[in-house]
Amino acid sequence: MSPCQITVLGECVADAFTEPTSAPDELALRVLPGGGPANTAVSLARLGTPARFLARLSGDVFGRLFRARLEASGVDLSYAVEAAEPSTLAVAELDEKGQAAFSFHAQNTADWQWTADELARVDLSGTACLHTGSLALVREPGAAVVEDFLATATSRTTVSIDPNVRPLLVHPDVYRARLAHWCSLADVLRLSEDDLELLLPGTPPEQACDSWHAAGARLVVITHGAAGALASLDGERVRVPAVTTQVVDTVGAGDSFTAGLLHHLGAHGHLGGRLDRLSLDDVTEACRFAAQVAALTCSVAGPNPPWRTQVEELVPPFITSARD
Repeated sequence: MSPCQITVLGECVADAFTEPTSAPDELALRVLPGGGPANTAVSLARLGTPARFLARLSGDVFGRLFRARLEASGVDLSYAVEAAEPSTLAVAELDEKGQAAFSFHAQNTADWQWTADELARVDLSGTACLHTGSLALVREPGAAVVEDFLATATSRTTVSIDPNVRPLLVHPDVYRARLAHWCSLADVLRLSEDDLELLLPGTPPEQACDSWHAAGARLVVITHGAAGALASLDGERVRVPAVTTQVVDTVGAGDSFTAGLLHHLGAHGHLGGRLDRLSLDDVTEACRFAAQVAALTCSVAGPNPPWRTQVEELVPPFITSARD
């Protein structure tokens, strides 16, 4: 069974990393193409899943950088919008553990200007899963348009959402106010422990999972960095350990985990509906594979997810291959 097509909707962000210079009054930046949804689309395509990306790509220097990376990774951009607005820029500072803190330059940029007409032209008939999240779901004026698009897709495709909370740009209250509605649309909800703390401060992960199940999400996966991941399928839970690696930085690790999870589910025939045939053993295998993809992403600089051949060198065939 071959991996099915997954469509990803969301932003591209130019990730600028500070670099040392010899002059005390200068700041050098190294710019890499990023953005959570874009990273997920790239990771899916590199893993071998037919991945289509719905994006509004600026014609500026960053937009050209985004397009080159997406096309080189094999991402389908046939429905990408050529946007007149500028690209979004994020400046990252890394701590001693490789964790990144971002400051955003995102006012009136291309990513948030979706219109109903732009998304009405998208044909989802060949798509088994529609994935979105991050700022595209909360930045106006496009956020409401994206939510409406998800609502029209639920009858024909699996829906996956990663909130990827960015409190410097959008207050967590905005995410909290919309999260129950997202769960009513989503079959898969993937978020980090940082997201959980921002959305439901002090809430045990198991309790959070139960509340999101009650709102409609069937599969909830909460990643905990080096502590692994908690997956909950309709209240049945499993903890999957992280894969040990030499961490360069963690940029894009969560996006790669999401891609690994969806790739594995798709390759095993679980996407395209409401996850009705999915078991906890299936979820465990998918999360183990996703953890390996995330670990390989952490082992290199920036949001640079691995290619399928790199994963196959490390992961047992029963995890990478689809069942007959």
